[in-house]
Amino acid sequence: MQEHSSARVQPGVGASTAAPVHTDATAKWFLISSVAYFFIVGIIAVTIAAKFVWPELLGTVQYLTYGRLRPLHVNGMLFGWLLSADMGLTFYLVPRLCGVKLYSEKLGLATAALWNFIVLSAVVCLLLGINQGLEYAELPTWLDVLVVVAWVMFGANIFATIAQRKFEAMYVSLWYVMGTILWTAFVYLTGNFAVLFATGVNQANLNWMYVHNAVGLIFTPVGLALAYYYIPKSSNTPLHSHKLSMIGFWSLAFVYVWTGAHHMIHGPISQWLQTITIAFSVMLLIPVWAAVYNFFATMKGQWHQMRGNVPLKFLMSGVVFYLLTCFQGPMHSLRAVNAIVSKTDWIPGHAHMAVLGAFSFFAIAGTYYTIPRMLNRKLFSEALANWSYWLLMIGGLGFFVTLWLGGFWQGWQWNNPAIPFIDTVKALNPVWVVRFFSGILMFLGIVTFSYNVLATFLGETEPEKAAA
Repeated sequence: MQEHSSARVQPGVGASTAAPVHTDATAKWFLISSVAYFFIVGIIAVTIAAKFVWPELLGTVQYLTYGRLRPLHVNGMLFGWLLSADMGLTFYLVPRLCGVKLYSEKLGLATAALWNFIVLSAVVCLLLGINQGLEYAELPTWLDVLVVVAWVMFGANIFATIAQRKFEAMYVSLWYVMGTILWTAFVYLTGNFAVLFATGVNQANLNWMYVHNAVGLIFTPVGLALAYYYIPKSSNTPLHSHKLSMIGFWSLAFVYVWTGAHHMIHGPISQWLQTITIAFSVMLLIPVWAAVYNFFATMKGQWHQMRGNVPLKFLMSGVVFYLLTCFQGPMHSLRAVNAIVSKTDWIPGHAHMAVLGAFSFFAIAGTYYTIPRMLNRKLFSEALANWSYWLLMIGGLGFFVTLWLGGFWQGWQWNNPAIPFIDTVKALNPVWVVRFFSGILMFLGIVTFSYNVLATFLGETEPEKAAA
């Protein structure tokens, strides 16, 4: 199977130079550690879901209270699992799209070691209650500094690899990877350092700019980089339109940064700022539809492949979740809708569909596709891969839909001053029970995925099964 450099042309086709031999040591370390964190943090996620149903559970153990576990779950899933997996897959696909070896495997391995130190240190700090009290920015400053150092190392390695590329054409995944590196630097510095020099509403505004753009300018562009690479690769079909992918890229770059304040609508911020964030939130439909239409058009006549192609199942399901997520976001920004759903369980339902349903599905698909090819061996079990898909899909749908409906119901009750607040809490108990059992299904999906990947790593090499 060959790489795609444009809508119909593939990089490297007809090239006279021999293909480089990729060692992929860095990619392997990032992927194996990310899968391990996915499993560990999954246990924490189920524990938190159980606490909603049984509030007294582990309540006497200070290290396992909700206030300690929740930031650990959020940071563990975002930076321990998802960003680690995204970085590992980026280390895999960028050299192949450039026709060269990774600029420096030593620098890559040093980055992996530092990143794992950061994640493990974050676990200790958050369990000890060392927390800055800012959403997604709970880590102490010294760890934030190390994150910046690790990101500079990662970015330098990727940009140096792209700079020495042999393929003149730059495929859209490279654009999204480069955008991710630059935008993450801006977003992370703002949300973890600049926010410390602001107070009150200004601090809240900066924090929500960071929170929303952590999803929109970190996980969205790198997730789309994976989707643009792995959908054509998994289906062995050229991308429908390179021009359309560029429209999606530049519109995302222009629109997304302004949307974070829609979490503060009806709050103590200026009306003009609320109106701006609503306008830009609605304009998010432009990059979303550009990407989604491109993916669906690429799959035209190829949908039958999803019956037996597990990576493709995850990828296209992730595309649907991405579409739904990015339809909900603009709707949430409208004042009438926001007055009902803001601060309710609707929000975590929406956020989980983005991080788990869309971008984790892309990362899982990329891992399932990449690991056998890096290791020159077959996936340990296609049956387990299918099980992991259905467990995550069914559990995820139960989780998302229950929280959307429950959150909307919760918001209606909050808007009725005749209903005591404690009654609105009690009314959500059935919702949280479904959330817990849906979480169990999702965790079983994580277990089957993790076991499958680790068993593949430990399997016997079969050179004849290797794929480019």
